Amino acid sequence: MTQPIPALIDIGINLTHDSFATDRDAVIARARLVGVEQMIITGASAQGSVQAIELARTDRRHLFATAGVHPHHATELDSQVLAQLESLARQPEVVAVGECGLDYFRDFSPRDVQQRALHQQLQLAARVGKPVFLHERDAHADFVSILREHRASLVGGVAHCFTGTADQLQRYLQLDLAIGITGWICDERRGAHLLPLMRDIPEGKLHLETDAPYLQPRDLVPRPDSRRNEPMHLRHIAAVVARARGETLEQLCATATAASRALFKLPVDPEPQALSR
Repeated sequence: MTQPIPALIDIGINLTHDSFATDRDAVIARARLVGVEQMIITGASAQGSVQAIELARTDRRHLFATAGVHPHHATELDSQVLAQLESLARQPEVVAVGECGLDYFRDFSPRDVQQRALHQQLQLAARVGKPVFLHERDAHADFVSILREHRASLVGGVAHCFTGTADQLQRYLQLDLAIGITGWICDERRGAHLLPLMRDIPEGKLHLETDAPYLQPRDLVPRPDSRRNEPMHLRHIAAVVARARGETLEQLCATATAASRALFKLPVDPEPQALSR
């Protein structure tokens, strides 16, 4: 007999990345076969956001996009680009503003420029009434300070690829942010501290993402020949998170998928995949 595979939503995938150029359709098909029904394609620059939207338009029930400027590209966010970004953010395929935030780990853009770009994109998200897809690395204090200024005007947001401490998690939850968990949690070298924190994330605030092609889970068995991450590995990440929370995979998939559909206002897939059992 066949039963529906528990639906999953990958809320953060860099599907326009060059590494997917030759087999993007196959990558999407592999993900769908294991229950990844919908994917949100990350826009990290003005041009990248255009590309994400164009790709989302090829399959409006299963692919969606964000529109934003990553802190690495913050120097690009002048008045003209900001106006373009607002036009993009209002497109129906766009479900969030971002990826935006602060990154003091690499400092590819000056910190004051990063901060200004974050302020501008939070204001933009408030104007268009869409949640924010947030990036923070080694900048927690400034990041939280800026978010507090704008939080009341935002409809919601997710701390993408959370890798922080218990205290940082609580600060995000106090700001009523959702939490995005990636394959970082599968890395015994740097992600093991996340496992006990999974029980601290309330139901309805936990979202799943691959951040593919980055962050391939290190504990995949057998290990893939390629280091490229794919959305089909979201099911493996979900299983790790479910074990850490003391839940079944079905329970975790149901709550995480419902949370993502609610935050990003995604439609229900009318044709879920089925799995022989």
